[in-house]
Amino acid sequence: MLNEYFFILVLISLAFGLSLLLFLLSFLLITKSYDLEKISPYECGFDPFQDTRSRFDVRFYLVSILFIIFDLEVIFLFPWAVVLGYLDVFSFFAMFVFLTILILGFIYEWAKGALDWE
Repeated sequence: MLNEYFFILVLISLAFGLSLLLFLLSFLLITKSYDLEKISPYECGFDPFQDTRSRFDVRFYLVSILFIIFDLEVIFLFPWAVVLGYLDVFSFFAMFVFLTILILGFIYEWAKGALDWE
């Protein structure tokens, strides 16, 4: 049994050793040049004009959460689309109901103005 897993152990140790070697070589061989431009804080191409501990607008969080929700719901479409030819009628209509609820939710958010950035 140990003989069967020996090659896997060799490959894992080889991958670990190679990644460690490449990491150490890149750390030792790089040129470390620090200038003011490289170590300055970067914020959308211009210097920051407020304190970094300032509060974000609630709309930023709302748009980001809505994006994550709709993005995760769209991910459910990919496995369904792959096996669409093998599904029965119930599975097709279940996804149709899911998509209807998703589209109605999107239209509701759009009508309420949650996606408008002023």
